[in-house]
Amino acid sequence: MSNQATNTSQWSLVVHRVTSTTVEVWVGTLFPTLKKPDVARVELILPDGSKRTKRITKEAWQRPFDKMNQRFYKVLKFNDLIPGKRYDLNFIRRIEAVGNEIPQSWQQLRSGTFTTLPQRIPLKGKKPFTIALGSCFYNHRDGGRAAEAYKALYRHGPENVRPDITFLTGDQVYLDIGFDSLSLVPSEIRQRVANDYALHWQAMGSILSNGGTWMLPDDHEFWNDYPFYKSIIPQLQALRLHHVRKAWDAVATDGVRNVQCSAAFETFSIGKDLSVCIADFRSDRDENGFTTPANLRKITKWASELRSPGVFIASQPLIVEENITERNLLDYTQQYAKLLKAFAASGHDIVLLSGDVHFGRIATTQLGNEAKGPRLIEIIASPLSNLTYLNGLMTDKAKSKPTSFPSPEVCRLNGWKPSKVTYNKLYQVSTKRGNIFSAYPRTRTREHFMTISFCRNATTGTVDLSANAWRIRDPRGTKKIPAKDFQRTFTIKLK
Repeated sequence: MSNQATNTSQWSLVVHRVTSTTVEVWVGTLFPTLKKPDVARVELILPDGSKRTKRITKEAWQRPFDKMNQRFYKVLKFNDLIPGKRYDLNFIRRIEAVGNEIPQSWQQLRSGTFTTLPQRIPLKGKKPFTIALGSCFYNHRDGGRAAEAYKALYRHGPENVRPDITFLTGDQVYLDIGFDSLSLVPSEIRQRVANDYALHWQAMGSILSNGGTWMLPDDHEFWNDYPFYKSIIPQLQALRLHHVRKAWDAVATDGVRNVQCSAAFETFSIGKDLSVCIADFRSDRDENGFTTPANLRKITKWASELRSPGVFIASQPLIVEENITERNLLDYTQQYAKLLKAFAASGHDIVLLSGDVHFGRIATTQLGNEAKGPRLIEIIASPLSNLTYLNGLMTDKAKSKPTSFPSPEVCRLNGWKPSKVTYNKLYQVSTKRGNIFSAYPRTRTREHFMTISFCRNATTGTVDLSANAWRIRDPRGTKKIPAKDFQRTFTIKLK
């Protein structure tokens, strides 16, 4: 292969969904300056060292953003893989010959790795099945630290916490930050959104290329409190103009669909031990609900068919109070009540993985009226990288509220009595003091992600969950493994 110097950081390889036998791989560039290769290929390195190759011709590239010819991508799928095995990937382009000076050669642009899903949750004592969880990434002043910390844990961390897959639960980009959001010109709006994606994806490269990644959008993939636009925020006033809102919505939707590859609803299972449901509660939100009635029916059906603990992935938490500044799930009382009722009726514990709120914590509560009925275990990881300067005023620290769950109105609708919410300060991510003269003017939750591990306990017949939080900006040792934030590992037996 050629070793010609080039800025390969402007190319991307993203490992998207993995199953026990398949993987989807996103390759291309979000930068406008690179040209489509005449021929490129993605190599899949099998566990035995052999290779499978998929070729990409110049005509096969697609546009991630409509109405912009620059930037291009392709999603490739590899089938017939072996469950629970590690695979490596290489993204390569052909360099054409130039006279007698430069011979034709191949150049590696990006690499990646992933592990296929196991057929069952591993038994206690073996490497557990581990999910990494993160949300809210602002690339300014991150300096690649989130990606470096994640890669270090993924590649070199202790086996019992090393991630297999990742869920990013919203605000992977902040499209509405900065006064250049005031542009009234649709072409400038489109370029601004595409440029933001390019910079954020470059900064998060080693998160996206290590392990299968599912992404959900939240409001900042569009704009604050999307789809509502009558905000008092100065840089969002242009959204009151229909042509501005239409252009912004369209290009932001392209990013969610073609770059993040988010789906409205999807599920997968690890044998009969664990069932996972991912739901987009932002893209189809309107005055009547946080998702469409059809999607809510799908979620209800998933819950009703559970024969094992469930893991539910959403961009906003459920254990919340009313928010007078912008909407959360509790604002949609009817759908919120139906969702909780479906979870309670499943008879199984539900682990909710979420983000959005700029703090990290773990909380537990009862679902329904049965004293020994199913529980909601809510795990929030936010942020991967804090907002800065004036926007840094929007930081927060972990709350121990509400004290009872759900709200009185939801209890009335579902015929429930309120249950106590259990918080333990051992499982709230720590904070760091701010300085009004620095990039971080307010006390803020430390940048972090979490790992949630699952193993089968043959003695109790349960699936055991353990969780840890990792400080992104506190690397330890020569391998730069991020430091643990919790004083001890959170553990619980799921029913």
